[in-house]
Amino acid sequence: MFGKKQSRHTVVDTLVGSNSKISGDVHFQGGCHIDGTVKGNVSADNDTDSALSISDIGTVDGGVTVPYVILNGIVKGDVFASQRVELGSTARVVGNVYYNLIQMAEGAEINGKLVHQPQGQVPLLEQTNRLDEAAAAAE
Repeated sequence: MFGKKQSRHTVVDTLVGSNSKISGDVHFQGGCHIDGTVKGNVSADNDTDSALSISDIGTVDGGVTVPYVILNGIVKGDVFASQRVELGSTARVVGNVYYNLIQMAEGAEINGKLVHQPQGQVPLLEQTNRLDEAAAAAE
């Protein structure tokens, strides 16, 4: 009624199975699905259509920086979704969520801030890093 529902049908190029545990950062391109545990940051280039889905049994203990995020599990770190983030009813985020578009189901939990980042704007994280670098250079 209010608009066409968008759904991303991305092919899964990277899979972390339910019995898998990765210690270290994961950088991917395309589609990534996590059923297991990643202790590290998960990222994809912002200028791609890369998508990350985390199932209700999946956990990321680190930051997530991916254009499209579909979360049903747990993220213990900040989530940066330059395009869209979908939080299912079992989603849990212990950190801030930076988003352009957000869809949130009843029951989703965020223990942090929701920060809107309009498309085309320099992400807040990059602004903060640039200010830190400028302050360090001034010293």
